[in-house]
Amino acid sequence: MPSFDVVSKTDMQEVDNAVNSAAREIANRYDFKGTKSSVERKEAEIIIIADDDYKLKAMQEMLKIHFTKRKIEPTALDFTKPEPAASNTIRQAVKVKQGIEQELAKQVVKAIKDSKMKVQASIKGDELRIQGAKKDDLQSTMALVRGLNLPLPLQFVNFRD
Repeated sequence: MPSFDVVSKTDMQEVDNAVNSAAREIANRYDFKGTKSSVERKEAEIIIIADDDYKLKAMQEMLKIHFTKRKIEPTALDFTKPEPAASNTIRQAVKVKQGIEQELAKQVVKAIKDSKMKVQASIKGDELRIQGAKKDDLQSTMALVRGLNLPLPLQFVNFRD
């Protein structure tokens, strides 16, 4: 029976590269000269430190641009609420999403079942397994899942015939 997996994985090496190139741009940009602005990655989290809201917004956009250049979807970033930090600066933690959350997986399975396609969807940890009798059914299921516009990047892997 043909099947495939729906996963949400982010390559942490590419995340590192994007964060490092954003840090280099911050060091070279004229509007960031003499400020305490910085960006660094710790595990699956990116810490942004900025002097004010304007610089924080600029750094967020810069991160999104560098992620896009590295072929990582900006939807993989989960920006938390900014909080005050030492020396009148603002700190914001940005989580890098890995895996499909249980609630989101249930929504995808429900959407697939509501579409009345002849496929079975099951949740396997932080990924989904879709099985069907025909490849055409699986391909239409892929199109359906892409059309859901979910708040995280999805990949379709392990296509078995």
